[in-house]
Amino acid sequence: MRFEVTPSRIGDATVTVPGDKSVSHRALMLGGIADGRTHISGFLAGEDCLATLDAMRQLGVEVETHSATQLTVHGAGLNGLRAPEHHLDLGNSGTAMRLMAGLLAGQPFATVLTGDESLNSRPMGRIITPLTRMGAAIESDCDGTPPLQISGGLRLAGIHYDLPMASAQVKSAVLLAGLYAEGTTSVTEPDITRDHTERMLTSMGVSVSNSGGRIGLEGGQRLKACAVDVPADLSSAAFVMLAALISENGDVLIEGVGINPTRTGVIDILRSMGGSIELENERTMGAEPVADIRVRASALQGGLVDPELVSLAIDEFPVLFVAAATASGNTEFSGIGELRVKESDRIAAMSAGLRALGVQVDESADGAVVHGGMLSGGVVESQGDHRIAMALAVGGLVAGDTVVVDDVAAVETSFPGFCECLRSIGGEISIAEQ
Repeated sequence: MRFEVTPSRIGDATVTVPGDKSVSHRALMLGGIADGRTHISGFLAGEDCLATLDAMRQLGVEVETHSATQLTVHGAGLNGLRAPEHHLDLGNSGTAMRLMAGLLAGQPFATVLTGDESLNSRPMGRIITPLTRMGAAIESDCDGTPPLQISGGLRLAGIHYDLPMASAQVKSAVLLAGLYAEGTTSVTEPDITRDHTERMLTSMGVSVSNSGGRIGLEGGQRLKACAVDVPADLSSAAFVMLAALISENGDVLIEGVGINPTRTGVIDILRSMGGSIELENERTMGAEPVADIRVRASALQGGLVDPELVSLAIDEFPVLFVAAATASGNTEFSGIGELRVKESDRIAAMSAGLRALGVQVDESADGAVVHGGMLSGGVVESQGDHRIAMALAVGGLVAGDTVVVDDVAAVETSFPGFCECLRSIGGEISIAEQ
């Protein structure tokens, strides 16, 4: 499948985007080991989260599907999961793979975690190291990639782990394993990362400490089911924000978006570039802060992006690359080497895509300099990466001619209805067979 995007006029509109992927994954996993029923509303019915849903069912958790976005998870309790009959296929989801490894490391049964070609090429040594220190036994391919073979019946012991890189997935894997470990398990992170796991654990009655950046919990605590209202995903909203910002005179309101302070780096960076972004009707949904986000067309300015904001915007850099391409002057990104081991090498993929559209990009090992200007038409490759595909498609809205984005099927993993959403604000985008 490919996107075909023609220059468009973005108007005034009010839209919604799908539920938060990170919160949806965690609601299924934590609800699955809680006591009682967890009612989930706003669930993201994308392929990544549906893979987690299928995995939890294979682990013996009953999940009622009332609609695409409304679920009830009948918790099996902390020690109620059962051995799956087959390998757990987690599709394209690195979040599901890493968090599930932590959840399963202390179970009495063995499991095998696998995924698609992309996921099976992603590094898992970063979770294998701390989980092994806790007493788990996990085998992988020789280069530390999946499939992961997790042994069962081993006793875990709590540890303190200093994260070598900022990663919410690694932090969460260690904390989930800590629920099954003797004693205290804690982590210290070098930079702040998203804290959805800690918030949801707390809302389910688990005592989670956070002192001076050291986050910990005692093993053996039981979870109590609760209602989980999933906010709209800021990572998905970022594409709509970009479309409005780079338009000629758009004014778009995106309703009910999660604004967890560990996720709002993209807002801070776009504001620093001159973007008009306002938070309205701020409120809370369960454990998560939420707001309506109003975005108006803006003349963006390039500059040096604060490296301190990188961990707060790690999934939104494809959006920021396109914003930089349309800004005046040059934009310099540094400290973003983690992007090279996402669903694709996102530094290389965005650089190649923008160059195909006439934009000069200078790459480095952990950064890039984007020379702002006008985008031309052309054919670009998404490398099978959903965020690359969507970012380049939004860039096509203001390009000089038609932009074709190849290999876009993966968009369904995180933003079902992406094309319809862009059309609702004036975007001219269609899907065609390659």
